[in-house]
Amino acid sequence: MRRWLLPLLFGLAVAGIAYEAALIATPRVLMAAAVRRVSALGGVNVFRATPLATASARTIVRPSPDLAYSSCVFDLTEGPVTIEVAPVPAPYWSLSVFDARTDVAFVRNNRGSGGGPIRIAVANPGQDVPPGIETVRVEGARGIALIRILVEDRARFAAIDAARRESRCGRLR
Repeated sequence: MRRWLLPLLFGLAVAGIAYEAALIATPRVLMAAAVRRVSALGGVNVFRATPLATASARTIVRPSPDLAYSSCVFDLTEGPVTIEVAPVPAPYWSLSVFDARTDVAFVRNNRGSGGGPIRIAVANPGQDVPPGIETVRVEGARGIALIRILVEDRARFAAIDAARRESRCGRLR
């Protein structure tokens, strides 16, 4: 029994280290995959408006058929990025910003914005942002901003789609 104690303890230590490493690495690996997938469809620092979800749509995991999505992969390596979301003629719309670890760094919906536009700057700690712009600080160089819009009536989608295409994502100038 005693001769198995050291290998058993060693095995438990390796298992514990592997478990912790997986907990730390998994969010970054998943976000890196999402960033690659979304940026391959529309580039970086630009919103890409996707068509309404169908049963085969999987750019976003399990998309809701009642929501229209616009996404922007942002890259902060050359400086902060501004995100401007135009109001949309829908009962509900929101902006969410996810950092490199998949953490939600910012969320605001049309009710929280009073129905008006949302304008934020996304920056890493230490990056300068001019005063007067609401700033969201994130860890990591890349992440995803996601706009979700409730489409109650598909007959109104053309107006919703036109309005959502007014939203902007780009380097802070």
